Amino acid sequence: MTVFNTRTNASLAALATALVFGLATPAAASITVTADGVTVASADTGAATGAEQTAAPAEAQAEQTTEGKYSSGLTEIVVTATKRETNLQKTPIAISVLAPEAIKDRHVQSLIDMADGVVPSLRVATFESRQTALTIGIRGIVPADANQTARDQGVGVYIDGVYLGRQQGLNAALFDIQRVEVLRGPQGTLFGRNAEGGALNIVTRKPSGEFGGRVTAGLGNYGSYNGEIHLDLPAVANIAIKMDALVNHQDATTKNPLSGQFGWNYRHNIGGRITALWKPFDGFSAELSYDKAKGESTPYYSQLINYNPLGRTVGQYDPVTLKLVAPGSPSGTSTVCTTCIAPLSPLVVVSGENTRQTVAEIGVPQQPSVDRTDGFTSTLKFKVAPELELRSITAWRSVGTEQWDNSGGAHRTIFAPNANFSRYSLSNLAQTQFSQELQAVGSMDQFEYAVGLYYFTEQVREFAATPSTNKWNATGTGYTINDAMTWQQANWSRQRDSNANAKSYAAFAQTTWSPQDNLHLTLGGRYTKDKRKGALTTVQNKTVNFPFTFENSRFDPMVTLAAEPMDGVNLYAKYSTGYRAGGANARSQTFASFGAEAVKAYELGAKLDFFDRKVRLNLAGYIMDRTGTQIDFDNVDTNPASPTFNLHTQETRNAPGVSKIRGFEVEMTARPVAGLTMGASYAYTSVKVPSIANPFLPGNPLTTVFVAFTPKHAASGYMDFDLPLNESGTKVRFHIDGNYASEQYTFQDEDVLAQPSFIVNGRVALVDVPVGNSGQLVTFSAWARNLFNETHIYRRSNANNATLGAYANFNAPRTFGADVTVNF
Repeated sequence: MTVFNTRTNASLAALATALVFGLATPAAASITVTADGVTVASADTGAATGAEQTAAPAEAQAEQTTEGKYSSGLTEIVVTATKRETNLQKTPIAISVLAPEAIKDRHVQSLIDMADGVVPSLRVATFESRQTALTIGIRGIVPADANQTARDQGVGVYIDGVYLGRQQGLNAALFDIQRVEVLRGPQGTLFGRNAEGGALNIVTRKPSGEFGGRVTAGLGNYGSYNGEIHLDLPAVANIAIKMDALVNHQDATTKNPLSGQFGWNYRHNIGGRITALWKPFDGFSAELSYDKAKGESTPYYSQLINYNPLGRTVGQYDPVTLKLVAPGSPSGTSTVCTTCIAPLSPLVVVSGENTRQTVAEIGVPQQPSVDRTDGFTSTLKFKVAPELELRSITAWRSVGTEQWDNSGGAHRTIFAPNANFSRYSLSNLAQTQFSQELQAVGSMDQFEYAVGLYYFTEQVREFAATPSTNKWNATGTGYTINDAMTWQQANWSRQRDSNANAKSYAAFAQTTWSPQDNLHLTLGGRYTKDKRKGALTTVQNKTVNFPFTFENSRFDPMVTLAAEPMDGVNLYAKYSTGYRAGGANARSQTFASFGAEAVKAYELGAKLDFFDRKVRLNLAGYIMDRTGTQIDFDNVDTNPASPTFNLHTQETRNAPGVSKIRGFEVEMTARPVAGLTMGASYAYTSVKVPSIANPFLPGNPLTTVFVAFTPKHAASGYMDFDLPLNESGTKVRFHIDGNYASEQYTFQDEDVLAQPSFIVNGRVALVDVPVGNSGQLVTFSAWARNLFNETHIYRRSNANNATLGAYANFNAPRTFGADVTVNF
């Protein structure tokens, strides 16, 4: 049962006010969506120039004519989610698009900046409190723990159509982004494995073949700064080259009192990309790109929000025996009080549920985690006939992560005299992957088709350690720092070391038959063969050999019937499937394998344009049934002969029964007058996982399972207003957006809801001011994220209620700044 408290009601009231004034999710004017990673020319029209010369916010910004004036309606959005160019409103797929204008308006620098809910069905969250590994969810498909060597997410993340195999590295800085595409619902036919909830595709801007570029520099609070250089070189010998480089930085928002150590929620990203596009003759192109990035970050701070919530008797430590004894016991008492809770160190601050700490009261060693990503992609396209194009996408990528997470300090461990505390979660992961996709896309008579072959392979290894960095004195009134050599990698006492190799082969085909211009039947299918093997080789610094193998094959069909009974009305019914591959849990006792989970989805949708295309309304309702749900069970090994004796492990099993996911989504965009665009988006998501017998507890009691980071209600809104100042195209642009999410679970095994949220972002910009004599244009902008400094708990655990209290992570505080962009 959902309880709407004062905070919830206030958030809903604020959201309602925002929607009245037209706040919603930015979508695009005439742009091209390449959900399969195959880029085609932008469908932008008119003479938008300078710093704002990007596709306008999706489904929103009106077309600008060569006279600098605006048309009266919403413009066409071209998409290629079916691997060919189609009008978004005539494409029977639920798609949301975040275009470059919206990315600038919201000051999105990496995927974590989309965690406020820009697309209500899309949920972005940290794994634990770490920004080095992001959890991506769509329509209630959110993995509990994919931050391992042999586990996958349920939503596929792509860069220019290339699948990224690991959670690690997803929060790297975004290069020159043409758009971010969100395909909602299973994409098992055209995208394949690990896209049971949908797909998130990041599309970069391609070389233009003409000299030009832009430079951006900005400053903000918390010591933040950002800089970007994007340079297009003129084509030489039919080869166009584009270069991109960027840096963005933010100091910690929670300070660390230990000298020389980093605070929490710090980040520093730097990277570059070079792309070459060769067109030796009509009908053929070869695009080669290489990117390399380094991201440094620290986790969000974990705060103790209450102490002794169960009201247990607070014991005391005997000064002689140092045992926890009943209060008032005489000195020298050694009988442990088993019903008592340990006293709280006088140094520890209990923050409460509404206060985000700006300074930690206890200093701990904390250095930034480091993500290194790089990759090479080759995309070839050859039009062998007017109605047939052959394509090849070849990619090699790697990610390496050095994890340093000391987010809890004394807030997640009890105080005991002379005891170690503050767990430093250390990990080193290295992954390489290779993929090859071949496509043939064509048409004949009343048929359009796309067929292809796909191959993917990856190698992953991770080892980890968890030393304690601090030590209490006898009374809890002070502490010391342990020997730093303990957490130097050469001296790690490795808690675990695992490796895994995966291979996947697939063949797919999809065809659309249009017996009439307004009636379309689409049939598709994909056959996939997965193989995975690996081994757990170290547990608690002991050499072991626990191998695993997993092998599976499956077929994912798709059927869609679409009809256009009248102009501006497109109705569709769709059946599709998807799955998340099986694997093994690296935190388990024996690295035992588990099977794939699969989803069957039934969807009805409508895409509607009204009032001479001044209002656009897209609706989707769906039913998804998931089988083989991958469930994690906590377990403590009680076998003294086992290498994991007394270790807290995690085992994964495939649940029997059907997990039921139900929901509907609404997206509306309106352009009531020239220059003003408003919209609203809403998503309702209900997930019910059947109770499951816990195989590791006596009597195998039924366990209730919760889906993390999936609010039942989520909404977003925005309003953009462009005020032209002169005939040369200079304008003032105002943007504001509001994003709401109801309470949500944050752990699979805890019946604990985090707090609802309502985040407002804003930007005002003076766009395209002419300077110089060579057509240079300058844009000045001021921006704010979390404009009203709203504070909410986005992640909470009550697991330590009996021994200490609940801990939580809060959202980021208000950030603001100003940017200057020169376009040339």
